[in-house]
This record gives sequence, structure tokens and C-alpha cells, in this order.
Amino acid sequence: MSNFGFRRLRLVNPYQVAFQEARSAVHAHQILRDSEEFPTLAEAIADCRLVVGTTSLGHRELQHPLRSLEYGARLIRRTLAAAPVALLFGSEKFGLSNDDISYCHWLLRIGTDGSMNLGQAVAVCLYELVRKAAAPRPDKRKPATAEELDRLTTLLTEVLEASGYVHSEGSPAKIRRLVRRLNLAGHDAEVWLGMIRQIEWKLKSK
Repeated sequence: MSNFGFRRLRLVNPYQVAFQEARSAVHAHQILRDSEEFPTLAEAIADCRLVVGTTSLGHRELQHPLRSLEYGARLIRRTLAAAPVALLFGSEKFGLSNDDISYCHWLLRIGTDGSMNLGQAVAVCLYELVRKAAAPRPDKRKPATAEELDRLTTLLTEVLEASGYVHSEGSPAKIRRLVRRLNLAGHDAEVWLGMIRQIEWKLKSK
């Protein structure tokens, strides 16, 4: 929860022996310290506008819509923008009971061949919730200009010819395509030019 930015942990009638011995990850102790305990699920989710249960299916006959993790996460994010949402996980051994599921609007399932342990399931679901929430950071690197790429192509071709590497007809065009596929930034193109010039100088000094 700490890794993915979630802070509100609500526990329904937790097994006290295990919970009292629980240890948080580094810098995540506040989540356990501030967790809330409720005697019933109804009380734990009373203020939530959307309640989503998780299931590994098994042989259970489901009476709720079942969403894929990716699609379900989009629906949850949409509601989270305006109202609280509860994402329910059952016990490690038994999962959610039929009574627990009756409080859900719909169910979410991770698309795996088998069931996952509780920690893995929580991590995967929370990761999916935040995966597309942040806008991608723009690339601050300025791409190399066509002129810079041409200079690099010409110099690289000359060095390869001097080394005896280039023989076949059409090699300069192949090198040009190769250089362009590198998607170099302007600064990186200058670095490559410097390295190749040094190689060229060494070849000529022999």
C-alpha cells in the first residue's frame, strides 16, 4: 500500500494474533498504526460509493458481474476521483465469503491460471490502479538533427572503410538506416562523433 500511495487500511474482525505481530515495510509503519478495525463488513464500507470484491473464482457460482483487472481498475479510478471506493480482499486461506460478496457491486479477478497469495494479489491490484494514473513525463532530450545524424553516418562510414569492415555495395545506406534507428539525442550524437573521431585518429596514427 505504501509503495503505491494508498493509506487507508480497514480490517474486519482481524485475527488478532497475526495482526499484532504484523510488521510493515520500511517507512510504511504509519499504515498499520492508522489502520481501522470494524466488527462487520457493513460498518467498514458504510461510506463507500463503490465496493469491489476480489476472487480467484474456483468452483464458486458467481452472482455478480466479473471484470478483468485492467478494465475494473479504470472503473475504480473513475469513481475514486469523486468518492470513496472499497477494494475487498478475503483471508489468505478462504478468500471472501458469499456473504462478503453480497456487499459488492461487482467482482475483480486477476487473470492468472491459479490463485495468488494475499500479498501478491494486493500488490498487483494496487499497481494496476496507479499504473495509468500518472501522465507520462515528457522526454526532455532534444533529438539529433538530420544534419547531426548525417555527420555521424559519414564519419562512421569512413572509419569502417578505413578498418576494412565495409565491402558490400549499399553499405552506406545500411549504416544510415542503422544510425537513425538509434533515435539519438543531439548530445548523444556529439558524444558518438567524439568517440568515432578518436578511433579515426588512432587508425591514421598507425
